[in-house]
Amino acid sequence: MNWNSIKQQNYFGYLRIKPLKYLTRSFQSQIQKIRLGKITKFQRYLALSICCIFLGLTLAQFPVLSTSVNISTVRQEQSENLLSQGIINPTNSISHQREFRGVWVATVANIDWPSKSNLSVDQQKFELIAILNRMQELNLNALILQVRPNGDALYSSSIEPWSAWLTGTQGTPPNPYYDPLQFAIEEAHKRNIELHAWFNPYRARLRGNAPFAPNHMASKFPQYAYQYGDLMWMEPGAKEVQDQTYNVIMDVVQRYDLDGVHLDDYFYPYPKEGIPFPDSQTYNSYRASGGNLALSDWRRQNVNLMIKRIHDGIKATKPYVKFGISPFGIYRPGKAPGIVGLDQYASLYADVKLWVEQGWMDYLAPQLYWKIDPPQQSYPVLLNWWLQNNPQRRHIYVGNALYRIENEWSISEIQRQIAISRQTAPQLSLGNIFFSMKIFRDNRQGVNEIFKSAVYPTPALVPIMPWLDNQPPEPPSGIETNSGMISWMPSNSNDIRSWAIYQQFSTGWQLVKVVNKDTTSIRVNPGNYAVRAVDRMGNESVEQVISVS
Repeated sequence: MNWNSIKQQNYFGYLRIKPLKYLTRSFQSQIQKIRLGKITKFQRYLALSICCIFLGLTLAQFPVLSTSVNISTVRQEQSENLLSQGIINPTNSISHQREFRGVWVATVANIDWPSKSNLSVDQQKFELIAILNRMQELNLNALILQVRPNGDALYSSSIEPWSAWLTGTQGTPPNPYYDPLQFAIEEAHKRNIELHAWFNPYRARLRGNAPFAPNHMASKFPQYAYQYGDLMWMEPGAKEVQDQTYNVIMDVVQRYDLDGVHLDDYFYPYPKEGIPFPDSQTYNSYRASGGNLALSDWRRQNVNLMIKRIHDGIKATKPYVKFGISPFGIYRPGKAPGIVGLDQYASLYADVKLWVEQGWMDYLAPQLYWKIDPPQQSYPVLLNWWLQNNPQRRHIYVGNALYRIENEWSISEIQRQIAISRQTAPQLSLGNIFFSMKIFRDNRQGVNEIFKSAVYPTPALVPIMPWLDNQPPEPPSGIETNSGMISWMPSNSNDIRSWAIYQQFSTGWQLVKVVNKDTTSIRVNPGNYAVRAVDRMGNESVEQVISVS
């Protein structure tokens, strides 16, 4: 057991060592300070060293020493105090099932937000706040906001033009001026919702022939802008295009308080029958310079290098920013046995299995937009395949086709899919992302009532990613109650994002509320409560427990 795991699991409150009265008191004194959070992080390490010395001396004098570690009780004196208040098992038994509960907010074609491309700034803000309020009501905890749909920007950028989906004309800023991404981040964090910025790396235009702004990548690199059916697509094999995409993403990572960076399934475009992707000139230049990869392998290498570069750039700049990818749900036909459909490895040139094996992302969100039962594209069969091909143990957050309840599916299909995802949580199926927000926004088929009552009736923190950070924040202090209010004091740490409020029921402790970091008091009904600090990664501190009469 290492120091980090000991610290995270909070075993210190439970070590009971009886021999040598003086050493025991010294040992317990240090533990008491650690447990109550009354010492600094440096002092914690010093206290640990003192505890280890005392323990070593004790072991030297007593060859057979009975040591008890019990994660469901606290020290005797603390237990007596808490039991007198009716509080039972108030430490490691206080937990909940963490879950990533995300929703995509697509800006392309005004699918989700803004609802029209010529709304006033006040209307844009009103709609975005309504989305976030609805997410909070439904206990959703992650917004996947599309900020670069077509080589444009729904944020202030010196590299790319303002999006026409925002203002009606590409390159025209909002008036009066504001930064939609900054506004969205601030409002999301107020509601304890993560914000992941969603980028499309190569699509330049969805449809039509509106002129590009001078600083659009299709204007800067017209030799690499290809008409492909209705689409305008940039050349993934061109260094200029690769650099543009990378620089855009890193610019946003550096300037904004993001929780994550998100890519979807658009790498090379989905194939159109009878229309080859027109990259022969770039490929021939590659071969002329000494390259020997076949065309399909060269295309996959272009995408592989971009994925790795983005991952490495994020981790070198802000290691805590999560990197997620949401690919097409089928890797290749026959993976798993009996599965048929598009071969993204051969058609989109996305070797997702390689990316997962290399750990080039923090979470994968395969778009499993099929029902449970059809054997050719079965939701549980495909989910199990992705879970079985995850050697780096990254998180899997399934992408669900919520939009299909409008015409094809019943809501019960989505409920069953979520249940299947939860059943495989031990294999790291740790959440879901729904496409898209407009279904919740418009309450199609009464989906909101079902989600509130049966799917997400209580809040949840996002799953912890221990390879990024597993260090808990400093706990709150000075917890007290007065006239039905609980109040507490934050530590001096800047690492606190929110506060988790637990209540004790007959069935155990339950997370009942998550409030933002600026809230340090809440009104509650009589009962037993625990308050924990939560950092930006979802790590929880030791709790402070109180009884309210």
